[in-house]
Amino acid sequence: MSSLQSIPTSSAPPLPTVERRSPRPPILNLGAIRSCHPQGKIAMNVCSNSASGTEKIAEEVQDEKSEIYSTDMTKAMGAVLTYRHELGMNYNFIYPGLIVGSCLQTPSDVDKLRKIGVKTIFCLQQDPDLEYFGVDIGAIREYAMKCGDIEHLRAEIRDFDAFDLRMRLPAVVSKLYKAINLNGGVTYIHCTAGLGRAPAVALAYMFWVEGYKLYEGHQLLQSRRACFPKLDAIKSATLDMLMGLSKNRVTLMWKGGGCSSVEVSGLDIGWGQRIPLNFNEEEGVWILEKDLPDGRYEYKYVIDGEWMCNKDEPLTNPNSDRHVNNYIEVFNDNTSVGAEELRTRLSSEDADLTKEERQMIVDWLESYSK
Repeated sequence: MSSLQSIPTSSAPPLPTVERRSPRPPILNLGAIRSCHPQGKIAMNVCSNSASGTEKIAEEVQDEKSEIYSTDMTKAMGAVLTYRHELGMNYNFIYPGLIVGSCLQTPSDVDKLRKIGVKTIFCLQQDPDLEYFGVDIGAIREYAMKCGDIEHLRAEIRDFDAFDLRMRLPAVVSKLYKAINLNGGVTYIHCTAGLGRAPAVALAYMFWVEGYKLYEGHQLLQSRRACFPKLDAIKSATLDMLMGLSKNRVTLMWKGGGCSSVEVSGLDIGWGQRIPLNFNEEEGVWILEKDLPDGRYEYKYVIDGEWMCNKDEPLTNPNSDRHVNNYIEVFNDNTSVGAEELRTRLSSEDADLTKEERQMIVDWLESYSK
């Protein structure tokens, strides 16, 4: 069995030079909304200097952003999920020392958490997430620091990206583990909506550190908060830590030359990125060869800008919105008996770690440093 130290020091994949996010549009300009939104015109004509009119328009902007975000989240996560930023911070206790929730929006949210015993605020958002809803993270962190009895930490994970979650989980949970040991009290883990990244990090901590079986922890989590943590990302991260990270060459193909461009989205780059395929004129097919770590990946082709599935490659079952993706399972043919046994155990309904495996993970979490 490979040592945990075989994981690269940086457990996150390199970010692209230009990050193209999911179909979410850029932050809406309030001035543009005022001039083009029908209700905005009414507000301008009737009460151009009215503070209440401005507040109403701002609420409409936030409502529209929430609608777009919820739509993107549903498509990317494979489950119907809704987030209403305009309703303020929301959260649930998973157990007495752990809370999973949505993002803080103002410094006053820090006081709300202090009143319920929170000692650590653990933020998983990236800067674009904060900018999209206009959250001033600097003001929130500055206020938390002035309070003196609560710590605000950031450990960024890319939104809607199961592979980035998998690769960052060990380092993120290490930071969480150390903060909990240092600060005690209640820990508040949040992403934007508190429905994907935050519950996944909480579940990984429960599985790796607290001794929960994976599905036992998952059931407890969902009984407290309707959410959708990516179990496959946690399983893959667990295998990476215990067995080491290996890569395998895969080939994807799109048959037919009657198009000008073929790209693929998903895989290990997330739904906000695309990789172009190369056209082989001799065989009349578009080809992508790529090295991927062991695991299961979902993806979709983008043909001349239109998102499509390849019926010649495996398809996922339709989700509640009838969305379907292609998927590929990548495994090293030369895996050891121990790796195969661990993979089988993690795939079972009673997925658990041995005492020795859990101790190996905890030792790594304690020793990890950037």
